Amino acid sequence: MKHSLAGLLALLFAFSAYAQDSHTITSPNGRVEVRVTTEDQLSYDVSFDGKPLMVGSTLSMTIQGRTIGRGDRVTGAETRQVDQMIDVPVPLKHARLREAYNELTLRFADYAVTFRAYDEGVGYRFETSFGGTDLTVDEESAEFRFAGDPHVHYPAEPGFWSDNERHFLRYRLADLTADSLGSIPAVVDVDGIKIAISDSDLADYPGLWFRGTGKNALTAAFPPYPLEEEHQWDRVFVVSKAADHIAVVDGSRTFPWRLMAIAERDIDLLDNSLVYLLASPSEIDDTSWIQAGKVAWDWYNFSNLYDVDFRAGANNETYRYFIDFAARFGIEYVILDEGWYELGDLMAVVPEIDVPGLVEYARERGVGIILWVVSKTLDDQLEEAFDQFAEWGVKGVKVDFMQRDDQLIIEYYQRVNREAAERRLLVNYHGAGRPAIMARTWPNIVGVEGVVGLEYNKWSDRAAPPHNVTIPFTRMLTGPMDYTPGAMLNAQEEDYAAIHRRPMSLGTRVHQLAMYVIYESPMQMLADSPSNYLREIEMMDFLAPVPSVWDETVPLAGEIGEYVVMARRTGDEWYVGAMTNWSEREVEIDLSFLPPGTFTLDAFEDGINADRYAGDYRRRSASVSSGDVLTVRLAPGGGFAARITP
Repeated sequence: MKHSLAGLLALLFAFSAYAQDSHTITSPNGRVEVRVTTEDQLSYDVSFDGKPLMVGSTLSMTIQGRTIGRGDRVTGAETRQVDQMIDVPVPLKHARLREAYNELTLRFADYAVTFRAYDEGVGYRFETSFGGTDLTVDEESAEFRFAGDPHVHYPAEPGFWSDNERHFLRYRLADLTADSLGSIPAVVDVDGIKIAISDSDLADYPGLWFRGTGKNALTAAFPPYPLEEEHQWDRVFVVSKAADHIAVVDGSRTFPWRLMAIAERDIDLLDNSLVYLLASPSEIDDTSWIQAGKVAWDWYNFSNLYDVDFRAGANNETYRYFIDFAARFGIEYVILDEGWYELGDLMAVVPEIDVPGLVEYARERGVGIILWVVSKTLDDQLEEAFDQFAEWGVKGVKVDFMQRDDQLIIEYYQRVNREAAERRLLVNYHGAGRPAIMARTWPNIVGVEGVVGLEYNKWSDRAAPPHNVTIPFTRMLTGPMDYTPGAMLNAQEEDYAAIHRRPMSLGTRVHQLAMYVIYESPMQMLADSPSNYLREIEMMDFLAPVPSVWDETVPLAGEIGEYVVMARRTGDEWYVGAMTNWSEREVEIDLSFLPPGTFTLDAFEDGINADRYAGDYRRRSASVSSGDVLTVRLAPGGGFAARITP
């Protein structure tokens, strides 16, 4: 009788734990708290140091006509703790990351919802065990409701067909209506605390978008499932007919994470790795062949070479010149952008270019070749083309013009990533931003655009300093960001003109140099003409050695849209970068991140006349140590870039 009573009490205790209406978890440092409520509707609150950030946010899914997350009884509740170090094979911020979280899984009859609380933020995901295949996801509902009357940096989009190249403009959240469509990430400001919303671990499912609600909330939106597609031009492949549902899935699976990265200070966004931490580990067992590096690029500068004895253009002589330039300065790659093949057929190389010959010429000089391809053409010839590229000895591909986030294009990314990895090919995606969140699972993704980058200055003034000091806190949070920096023709706002074949940047020369420290891309471009770099060869004293991956990152100062200061380390060398918007400012750079000892600072600074002639800079050297503080003047649209060596 005694044992039976004890068993009954244990059973009643377990039942009450399952049946309770709310469950709470906190982050390892105790500052982030998530309270999940299950009565009638799954919802959650998030607080930081006891301060409410999100209140009554809701989640549910409708699969094959059945809605989960509303009115279902909890059958079990499980918690676990994880605290471990993980190695990052292609490190954007750190060579090793601490992965620490507390997890709550609520189980229902045939599905579960898991919440995780990290020091860096919060994530949740659904998991189903329905069985069966080809089930339609009619709808996924998520309303992200915030405390107070917040503002948001929001990448407003014209529609689901988009290259995700948008400005992150600041709005009052309640002013965004259901007509206000936006892509990731949306960065919400709740009384100074930033909450960046994104997704992670995306596979075989459409990407997360947002709509406004006319109140202090954003609601999830998803591109519908394509029923018919129309090939309008070699690079324009659009959905011409869509279903009422968003995805077709197996009945038993996990779904992508929805995450809220939390930053007490703006600069904490610069070092937030939540998107990476929530992604699945690498699908590539041996990553030793994945080599990050810089790339000499032909397209931005229109292959404008001078002081040469051949006609510049899409031809062997031009690319051999690019290869020789890369080899001279230890630049790892050269891209053959548009023009090397007859559009529509990757197997039809133009007669002016000998791809295998150029690959061999480059290989002999320690340089790899990357080939630009249109995404639809690659899809039509995927295995044939990749086999040919591998046979030639090509190192990777730059895949362009996807411009979609529906389920079919996400599945396309998976095919490309997998087939490329099997042939040891690197992948750089342009024409979309979503692959950035896949970089942990597919570390052969070494570059992703989806950003208003330098190329926009060929035809507009959109890539200006205020934007340039916004994207490190917004777009860069999701993963690799291929802005393609390195302009050698620079202009202040009143002197700028858009010249497609001889482009200039907005902001100073050193503003461009600083991007190599601040912007994260394992395949970092040198966008301008080799002739321009050689004309001012001193620039290569910085651009040649600056790494594209980092062992350690230390955000130093900054504010979204205003300025940013950051230090990064590779090996025993440190680099410091600073950028400002159109406001001239003075910043203090505390060198306390340095280890003990004496170091040599080699710095490039805005020149005294950089406010009127943006190409003006000065170079100085100094002996520095950990106790020093540098005072640096940044011109309007200016920058600071330094290499610090033992």
